[in-house]
Amino acid sequence: MNHVIFSAAVMMMTVMFVSCAGPAGPGIFSGSGDIGDTALPGRVVYDDDWDTYTITASGDNMWAGRDDLHFVWKKMSGDLALAADIEWIGEGTDPHRKACLIIRQSLDPGSVCCYAALHGDGLTCLQYREFRGGDTREIRISAALPRRVTIEKRGAYYSLLFDSEDSGGVPAGGSCRLDLEEPFYVGLGVCAHTNSTLETAMFSRVAVRQLEPVPDSLTTLESTLETISIASLNRRVVCHTDGRLEAPNWSPDGTTLIFNSDGLLYRISAGGGRPERIPTGFAGRINNDHGISPDGRQLVISDQSETGSSLIYTLPFAGGIPKRITPLGPSYWHGWSPDGKRLAYCAERNGNYDIYTIPVTGGTETRLTTAEGLDDGPDYSPDGNYIYFNSARSGTMQIWRMRPDGSGQTQITEDDDNDWFPHPSPDGKWLVYVSFAKDVPAGDHPPDRDVMLRLLNLETREVTVLARLLGGQGTINVPSWAPDSRELAFVSYQRR
Repeated sequence: MNHVIFSAAVMMMTVMFVSCAGPAGPGIFSGSGDIGDTALPGRVVYDDDWDTYTITASGDNMWAGRDDLHFVWKKMSGDLALAADIEWIGEGTDPHRKACLIIRQSLDPGSVCCYAALHGDGLTCLQYREFRGGDTREIRISAALPRRVTIEKRGAYYSLLFDSEDSGGVPAGGSCRLDLEEPFYVGLGVCAHTNSTLETAMFSRVAVRQLEPVPDSLTTLESTLETISIASLNRRVVCHTDGRLEAPNWSPDGTTLIFNSDGLLYRISAGGGRPERIPTGFAGRINNDHGISPDGRQLVISDQSETGSSLIYTLPFAGGIPKRITPLGPSYWHGWSPDGKRLAYCAERNGNYDIYTIPVTGGTETRLTTAEGLDDGPDYSPDGNYIYFNSARSGTMQIWRMRPDGSGQTQITEDDDNDWFPHPSPDGKWLVYVSFAKDVPAGDHPPDRDVMLRLLNLETREVTVLARLLGGQGTINVPSWAPDSRELAFVSYQRR
């Protein structure tokens, strides 16, 4: 729409000005008002004929521990979807001005909240604050300047959709998990990102609809391959698709992510794009235990095509005919020694699952653990001095470490959750792992569960929750650190 023509048309139409909460709200909403530090009063213009909401606001930002904006809202409960076409009016002063579809607990500036934000420069992302006054995080999507944006709440999960029509929209990928009490606030908001300036955005075809519960048997599984920054905890969508993607590896040169899906192996640029299948010869039943050699020249896979039991193979990084390494199965690869000479894996022998190593050229395997119960997920420290693994020997699944010869087995974590798949960072400072709730059996790592990605500082032993998501099996089964230790790749899931 021509912005000049629109502005002139507005003056000739019957409009409703609302600048504070009151009994009569604009359009489908109940009230509006400024939240946070807004130097200049905001307003909303509702056009009944065209059914548009034109919101003008100042405000420094919607980020960190507080939000400054003009908010148009109604109270709601249950699952819902809020959708709108969003258009900025005028060139704007700051590229980070935000026009948002918002779900928040309260009108407090530091409220727990989630919002789909269209920035002035076209950046579109899902932003969220998990705790009152806590830091704001974001999930960036690949689509810029979507014509229509939807924010969707299903249970405790919030997601973003774009270019939506009657079908309900195209999922952007990724979701956040929030704990909101009912009722909560749902509406539209604008922040100028410069408190001395007013910015204006128009929301049209605004629609709010309740979502009915859908049994899992009638839903579609969606997978999102994501990366997360260790410093900011901000996330970025690399690939989103129907079906199940699992277990990303990050190549040593930082350019490529490897993952498995439906028994096959794929590569994709770390920046996003179209996945490409990796040729693996006869191996067509590859599970989510695969990886890349330290020099980036070889792949290792766990596949059950030959005997029906998982066996470990190596092949060239570009793909090729797999070479069998383990004589016995089931064997599930998890770690490659930094010098490139040995593979570490979990294997079942005589009814017990333990940690083993074997030369990368094949030969005799060495058993490292003998405790009753499951020992799994071995991965080498970057200096080669330790192997980290998870073990159920204490009654819950916890993280342990030992020397490469199996000596000095020491428990690292001790909590009420079940901790799986420890992966030390390339710089040796961090350990990432996935935590299941205590109601999940210690020896099980099922898919599609509420889990946490956790980060352990190996020097201070401080634990940080990187993300709360729907995941588990397939999320980070294998090493997935970026080579500079600044980011981590993982897979999250949704059912819609």
